[in-house]
Amino acid sequence: MEQDWIMGLIGGVLIGLGAAVYLLGNGRVMGASGIIGGLIDGSGRNTGKERLVFLAGLVGMPALLYVMTGAQATTHLTGNWAVIIAAGLLVGIGTRVANGCTSGHGVCGISRFSLRGIVATLIYLAAGGLSLLLMRHVAGVI
Repeated sequence: MEQDWIMGLIGGVLIGLGAAVYLLGNGRVMGASGIIGGLIDGSGRNTGKERLVFLAGLVGMPALLYVMTGAQATTHLTGNWAVIIAAGLLVGIGTRVANGCTSGHGVCGISRFSLRGIVATLIYLAAGGLSLLLMRHVAGVI
């Protein structure tokens, strides 16, 4: 039997633990898009160092794990860079429109029983499923 679900479970637990530590330590919700957005638009100047450390950990930890274990995450979704770039831009725009991302609304919002977080997460999931359906089965690009 495939055991890949264990890695997903471990990753989910670690994300939840990180969100709890961030909330308890800073009194703020760990929303990655808000942390990045505050650096870009300047609204997070007073917490800039904290934001940079968070982002360094977000990027640095997978790199460190790769160096330590040699394991790398692979995806078989697409190798088409135009699709990957377009998807990244659309996700970025969507997180700004929704005032948050899956780490803010999905992990932190749902765990706090936030109606806004629950609704946003349901919309994210529906939009992701619809996008996959259209891009794979209609457009054939992934």
